[in-house]
Amino acid sequence: MLDKRFHVVVIGGGYAGALAANRLQQNRNIDITIINPRPTFVERVRLHQLVARSGEATVDLAGILGNRVRLIVDTAARIDVVTRSVALASGGTVPYDYLIYAVGSIGIVPTKLHGASEFAFPIAELEQAERLRDAVDKLQPDAPICVVGGGLTGIEAASELAEHRREGSVTLLCGGVLGPSLSEKGRASVRRQLKRLGVDVQDDAVVAELRSDHVRLSDGRTLPSKVTVWTAGFGVPDLAAKSGLSTDELGRLLTDETLTSVDNPYIIGAGDAVAPSNEPLRMSCQAAGPLGARAANTVLQRVAGDPLTPLGQNFGGQCISIGRRRGTFQLTHRDDTPRRVYVGGRMAASIKEMICKTVVKQIAKESRKPGSYNWPGSEKQAAAAKNTVA
Repeated sequence: MLDKRFHVVVIGGGYAGALAANRLQQNRNIDITIINPRPTFVERVRLHQLVARSGEATVDLAGILGNRVRLIVDTAARIDVVTRSVALASGGTVPYDYLIYAVGSIGIVPTKLHGASEFAFPIAELEQAERLRDAVDKLQPDAPICVVGGGLTGIEAASELAEHRREGSVTLLCGGVLGPSLSEKGRASVRRQLKRLGVDVQDDAVVAELRSDHVRLSDGRTLPSKVTVWTAGFGVPDLAAKSGLSTDELGRLLTDETLTSVDNPYIIGAGDAVAPSNEPLRMSCQAAGPLGARAANTVLQRVAGDPLTPLGQNFGGQCISIGRRRGTFQLTHRDDTPRRVYVGGRMAASIKEMICKTVVKQIAKESRKPGSYNWPGSEKQAAAAKNTVA
């Protein structure tokens, strides 16, 4: 039994999937395959830089995966839970003993909003960001751009574009309040820095219609917009639902606290597309990494016949870049609610850049030293805190 080999398939090569695949190398009896639609790892936290041509957002995926991880560049079309296999869009199939479902999230626009499907530019995925970049490249420096969505993605997109365009050409339309996940002081910090870049922030601006050259708001106002960036919503691929697995209303895979599917003990979830105990974490690389590590641990424990450990997750802050030179780092409680404390300006920008670089380095390190990744709320962190107190 000790010599039995297991094949684990990871669907998705993002923050959660790549880390999970690397971490599985701790067990030499596990063969690992990762299925990803492209040969690159996408740093989604840098897509706004790609759009503004102020930075790159991809690295070679094979370069950060371990030697024992086999990469298949293809799209998973369906999971057959009976035969335990994944059907590929190319027509082939990949069998598995265990599967880690880490398909991530996608950018969506509301289908019922008039003009959205034709004129909205989402930014959550690489191909979407490349399409938006090409559209922005064709504009004059003073051409008006509207960014819809006052969350962290909207703030970063608006500021990055504004830094490279004529002052006053970028408008940020918040459906409610600017930065709803921030404290009042953190929000004020963001607003000051956006103003410095010339971004026109409009609170409670609800979009009613999109056109090729303007945005109409619910209050009847019309704002000029040659390109309208849409950051006001995220979704997930429908692979789980299409495969007959239980999902929440958004389509996220329903799991228990060990990230095991509520339907199937051979399917483990990780990242943005999972809802542990129907209480999904904030879609972010801050959550995706620990979820990927936890998913790998669950598989390793199942293969070894060890007791399963429930998810442990603590948040620490929200990093927001505001252009290349400034930012806001909002400290949070462990449950991701904001503290009153924040760091703003150049120091915050440095913190954000350091974190972005560290995340990729952690995945690459896990490829060389499987099991080395640690995170707030993990078993190692809990043990270390206990020893410190003792």
